[in-house]
Amino acid sequence: MVVVVMQAASRVQQVWDALDAVPDPEIPVVSIRELGILRDVREDDEGLEIIITPTYSGCPAMDQIADDIHTALAQQQLSARITTQLAPAWTTDWITAAAKTKLRSYGIAPPHTLVPGSDKVIRFAPRHAAEAVACPQCGSLNTTETSHFGSTACKALYKCLDCLEPFDYFKSY
Repeated sequence: MVVVVMQAASRVQQVWDALDAVPDPEIPVVSIRELGILRDVREDDEGLEIIITPTYSGCPAMDQIADDIHTALAQQQLSARITTQLAPAWTTDWITAAAKTKLRSYGIAPPHTLVPGSDKVIRFAPRHAAEAVACPQCGSLNTTETSHFGSTACKALYKCLDCLEPFDYFKSY
């Protein structure tokens, strides 16, 4: 019995390791694990199951993410069913600190951390004044939102008023 449990734990860890480097198709400098899209890997009587959560419910990259997961697993001679889980809803608080650094280096301003407890409430409009967004190019806080939607719906388009460079801001959810 102990050997079976150890083998299951080993296979689950093997899947985590295989998926650690699967990049987000829209932001290839960060992995789906670093973004918090990859939620869980588990094994039951039906086999391996991978739980993913989209950054928003209409995310067009989810089919590509599933394909990339299957490809990464196939390279390790593994297979699993993929379950898309919408609740709890994805939040930018699931993005790792390393991913936020990578986003900034890539030219995307990482999201602010949400107010403690606010991740449990769906907000359709901000309750407080928006925090300043630092330019990922020069670090200036003298920035302005030029469009609430940037290159994808989960980002807003900003412009730095000091260096005049446009940039995406990964919106806080």
